[in-house]
Amino acid sequence: MTKRIATTLSLFSIMQRYPTKEAAVAYFEQLRWGDSPVCTKCGCDAKITPQKKHPGRYWCGDCRSYFTALTGTPMEYGKVDLRKWIYASYLLMTARKGISALQLSKEIEVHYSTAWYMLHRLRVACGNDMEALSGEVEMDATYLGGKRKNMSNAKRKALADTGRGVVGKQPVLGVRERGGRTVAVAVDSESVKEVLKLARNNVVEGSTVYSDEARAYDSLEANGYGHQKVNHSAKEFVNGMASTNGIESVWAVLKRGFNGVYHNWSKKHCQRYVNEFAFRLNQGNCERDTQDRLDDLFRAMVGKTITYSELTA
Repeated sequence: MTKRIATTLSLFSIMQRYPTKEAAVAYFEQLRWGDSPVCTKCGCDAKITPQKKHPGRYWCGDCRSYFTALTGTPMEYGKVDLRKWIYASYLLMTARKGISALQLSKEIEVHYSTAWYMLHRLRVACGNDMEALSGEVEMDATYLGGKRKNMSNAKRKALADTGRGVVGKQPVLGVRERGGRTVAVAVDSESVKEVLKLARNNVVEGSTVYSDEARAYDSLEANGYGHQKVNHSAKEFVNGMASTNGIESVWAVLKRGFNGVYHNWSKKHCQRYVNEFAFRLNQGNCERDTQDRLDDLFRAMVGKTITYSELTA
């Protein structure tokens, strides 16, 4: 049987599919409701009246409130053209290493702060809503931060005292299902507490976890998980079925985005950036139709909102 080749949409194709604001509104309505609108507040679909002066806006006679297909989504706030939201989402899902707010502001002709806010709202939709991973999974940590040569003298001294190059960097702990999905979280440290928290929240008990030789992972076996490890310190990268090559390939892309596209991001917003990379990877990259990946992103937006004041608090 011939393997189906996914359809990759170009920017020109996106512009053809959604040439007007009305076409963009119709797309979001069809995606969220199907053929008939449903009140986003009370769920009523019988007493709905479209507002002729405001296309895409509806009045619910049951709970007596206005709503649109964007109500209760990150796109609810602001007055940005919906076509620009579609374009921004397209770039976020197709740029393997992400897109910076500065670049997006030039692409869709908005102020830098608007582009920054848009991207963070899209990242809110990328939060982890998946079922727990199972079977064989790989767990590992990476550290995001600057190079030693660019650090202050105080940080360099701290590195010399600890013997590790992780001082001042942001730890990210992740788990990847073999041949499947990835979950990654920004943590305070690569500790037993964080390892067990990640496992209990995201991995089915009884699954086999592969890791490196870090001591924090030794606690997995006593807590209901199978555990095998490789000794990276001894230049061992595969030990039978044990390896962390899958999750390390995730870190490779994450670090290329961190260093090459974003250059840096604050610890405060780190989880949203990590969610972006994990979501994009879990959506299949180029193995799925571009339109299907966009649809999944917009569906994931429902019920996830954040205001500018909440984002900058």
